[in-house]
Amino acid sequence: MVEVKTFRILGELRKSNLLFPIRFSKEVRALKVEHALEKVYSEMGSKHRAKRREIRILKVEEVKPEGEGSGGV
Repeated sequence: MVEVKTFRILGELRKSNLLFPIRFSKEVRALKVEHALEKVYSEMGSKHRAKRREIRILKVEEVKPEGEGSGGV
């Protein structure tokens, strides 16, 4: 069975009318990294009118569910 994972995506938005890039961090639930990246490109493009070439992905990491690996209560 396929498991949905949570990915934390760090990146920056570089628009020509901004002096400095805007850094962002988003947590996205998806089956694969590629699906999570597509979701981020879609959301950032929709909210900020950004083209894909203006969005730079710096880091993608999988977020472990709370309680997993802690062995605690």
